[in-house]
Amino acid sequence: MADLSTTYMGVKLKNPLILGASNLVTKPEVIKELEEAGIAAIVYKSLFEEQIQLESLQFDEELNEYDNRNSEMVHLFPDIQHAGPKEHLYNLKKLKENTSVPVFASLNAMYEPSWVEYAKLLEETGVDGLELNLYATPGYFEVGASSIEDKQYQIVKSVKKAVKIPVSVKLSPFYTNTLNFVKKLDEAGVDGFVMFNRFFQPEIDIETENFHFPWELSQPRDHHLALRYAGLLHGNIDASICASRGIYTSEDVIRLILAGADVVQIVSAVYKKELSYVAIMIEEIHTWMDNKGYKNLNDFRGKLSRKNLKDPFTYQRAQYVDILAKSEEIFKKYPMV
Repeated sequence: MADLSTTYMGVKLKNPLILGASNLVTKPEVIKELEEAGIAAIVYKSLFEEQIQLESLQFDEELNEYDNRNSEMVHLFPDIQHAGPKEHLYNLKKLKENTSVPVFASLNAMYEPSWVEYAKLLEETGVDGLELNLYATPGYFEVGASSIEDKQYQIVKSVKKAVKIPVSVKLSPFYTNTLNFVKKLDEAGVDGFVMFNRFFQPEIDIETENFHFPWELSQPRDHHLALRYAGLLHGNIDASICASRGIYTSEDVIRLILAGADVVQIVSAVYKKELSYVAIMIEEIHTWMDNKGYKNLNDFRGKLSRKNLKDPFTYQRAQYVDILAKSEEIFKKYPMV
């Protein structure tokens, strides 16, 4: 049987399937079943600085709520419902101690000192690596793109200097030149890149005329952008490449490895399908590799990357010329009445 083992950020994995950051990690029975199904690693849900600040504010309010009341009116201690980062760190450490596969922490902070402080705390839990979620929503017209990238670059360098565990960066696709930014971070010593982050976007309810945030999972084929960048990056950076978003089938995993990915993260597929589906995906990858005569993932990893293709423009704009030349074929797939 083919060998599915691989390496991500220097950490050895039994196969390329990683559970991405999500609330699934809060259910021990889910984690146990995913381990039995063959999941190779787990990314714990993100620690958000904004959430910590909100919880701290709520805690302060609870502590001061009874300042002007007499002793007969209240209990001695406030009803503490928010434990800040301590609860997150405790649960992460507990998961790491009770899980047989590598566990990675995930961090989403706002200010450089916070990134460094929380990164150190997460490292102390014993995790195998740390995933930094970089994302910037510009709120001011006068802020230039270079200043945003420079700030993120400095944050990553500071975190890398502060911790000894491997560090990956989970990027959004919203850079003028993602390849340029990735190359700079790669030269700064980043151990891995996750392509790409999916953040919740606001929606408007036209009946109530208010904002709401719909809980929507990634859709099949959302991985196409990750496939493009895996193909462009393979063989051109030292860091590991992890594909994310909309990876639902074994065929998706194989496509991304052919493009150049080292591993993939799955979340939506686990929510929508039975947990045992992970085992089916692994078995199907085994079967495909055996049928193709591949002994291990390196036999075909990056086979269809830009570096290994005769046509260097496959992943770039020139491909549209070929697509447009065959545009009539859309009517074969979607015949008009």
